[in-house]
Amino acid sequence: MRLDCRPDFVALVWTETSPHADASLVRLGNCPPTSSSAKEAIFNVEFTNCQFTRMVTGDQIVYSNNLSYMSPPASHVLASPQPVVCSYERSIDWAPPMFDPVAFQTYDVAELVFHMGLMNDDFSGPAPSTAFHLGSLIPIAASVAQKSHQPLLLLLEECVAATTPELQPDSNLFPIIINKGCLVDSKTTRSRFEPRQKQSEIRLSLQAFKFALGEEVFIHCQLVAWAPNGLDSTKKACHYVDHYGWELLDDPSYSRLCDCCDSSCTSRKTRSLSGMAPSPCGSGSQHISSI
Repeated sequence: MRLDCRPDFVALVWTETSPHADASLVRLGNCPPTSSSAKEAIFNVEFTNCQFTRMVTGDQIVYSNNLSYMSPPASHVLASPQPVVCSYERSIDWAPPMFDPVAFQTYDVAELVFHMGLMNDDFSGPAPSTAFHLGSLIPIAASVAQKSHQPLLLLLEECVAATTPELQPDSNLFPIIINKGCLVDSKTTRSRFEPRQKQSEIRLSLQAFKFALGEEVFIHCQLVAWAPNGLDSTKKACHYVDHYGWELLDDPSYSRLCDCCDSSCTSRKTRSLSGMAPSPCGSGSQHISSI
């Protein structure tokens, strides 16, 4: 395996000499090869795709994933997943998400102010407690104060539950939203996005789950503000509906934008219809516990 860690993406080449190997069956996270030949699989993917995990520790930022082979258990080709790890020195201006276990969080980014917090049952105010019964729904709201900026649509690009207030290499992780806005937790639970009240706000009902029993749990999210007419497979909010499949929150008639949620949602590198600059982002962290 040859690995080349670039600033924003990874270039990986896997070679196998076994006559029984099929390079097209190699997977980096949940991604198939960018290209493949009879004995070689090539990946050129961004760290925001393929279920890469970002960990921050000290002065290092570490992206990690696994290389695996989609084959019967008896196969000896990549019999066990191989770790793929890229480490970078943390830049001096990079900072982890702020944390306060009770207060409604505020993050000021690029003249936009992002908010994220736990809410009461009808989303009319802050949650009275950070403790929730197993199986109950946890109301979470995020918003962006636009000031003088053009109207923006707020999206939750990624959310994970972790056992630490900052993501660390030894953090126990549970994916909630992955793949550029896919609420993967909704495939097996009652978790769902709630109908929007404002374009600049997004609401999530997350079913309390068994995770790291006996430990504190923190929800970390990446927020993205985007032009309302600029939705695509990498800028979306999708949840899974029983007997229907993946549904786009903001316009179910365009739910085809969610088709990639079971594979890999990548950008086609085309110019946005909105013509706006890259989207401002924010990060949020909230503390919960199940009872």
